[in-house]
Amino acid sequence: MLSRVFGFGRRSFDSLSEQEILALAISSEEDDARIYRAYADGLADAYPNSAKVFEEMAAEEDSHRASLIELHRARFGDRIPLIRREHVRGYYERKPDWLVRPLGLEKVRSMAEEMEAQAELFYVEAAKRTSDASTRKLLGALAAAEKSHETLAQRLGREYLSGDARKEEDFAERRQFILTYVQPGLAGLMDGSVSTLAPIFAAAFATGDTWQTFLVGLSASVGAGISMGFTEAAHDDGKLSGRGSPIKRGLASGIMTAVGGLGHALPYLIPDFWTATTVAAAVVFVELWAIAFIQNRYMDTPFLRAALQVVLGGGLVFAAGVLIGSA
Repeated sequence: MLSRVFGFGRRSFDSLSEQEILALAISSEEDDARIYRAYADGLADAYPNSAKVFEEMAAEEDSHRASLIELHRARFGDRIPLIRREHVRGYYERKPDWLVRPLGLEKVRSMAEEMEAQAELFYVEAAKRTSDASTRKLLGALAAAEKSHETLAQRLGREYLSGDARKEEDFAERRQFILTYVQPGLAGLMDGSVSTLAPIFAAAFATGDTWQTFLVGLSASVGAGISMGFTEAAHDDGKLSGRGSPIKRGLASGIMTAVGGLGHALPYLIPDFWTATTVAAAVVFVELWAIAFIQNRYMDTPFLRAALQVVLGGGLVFAAGVLIGSA
């Protein structure tokens, strides 16, 4: 473990011979091609046009690798030393983003640009360390290829991703985000914020005890969060509805339900009853307007209609809690 953290047992880049630099470049190009193909596989179903971009990028990396192998064969023979990026101290690493499913479209695009920038820097530094003219020429050409015409990802994007195709893929990604996170999270926030109003404020006005009110609010919020989370995760596995991972949806729903209830339960940690109640009421006001904003921002609900529905519903539940607690 310590050897990985501090780089013990790794070679420094400055200590590599020209043959080892070529071997490192070959293995890096092979790894990057495989990463791009993994990105393509992960995007193929939902984003076929972007998948084509990454297939082409993988083919470009293959051509770089073939050129490097030919150069190695001409200078050092057919035996290529085994040296990879994890064997070199300070060499850039690739985080295993390609193993995560589903892949985020913008995340993958930004990772591709970062990979190209890192590869360009490597070839520039590698060219400085070689004295052979043909090697310097190839490494310089590869550095230029990584940088040319903005980035390869952008050039291929213009080829495969027309304006309409990119809009369609961006819309599909936004829709998936809404279905997996926003929709269950919003349902949880609404349930947690509104459904806990009555028991919390009923307990507050019935007992006049802030600590007892806090315990009621805490138990109601946590219980509702657990219930909503399990309900969301259990009732739809996402395969037919396309709503995504049930675990992610369940966590989004459960956490936001608990947050919605705890928002106006936590003020009752304040010992003074009327101060705590005033703060809790202010928090409720903010919660209800936040719900209206999210509905407008992500669900395309007109803001005034969303505000009327949420504020009116929340106000009625709030009033019911106060009246029952004061009875």
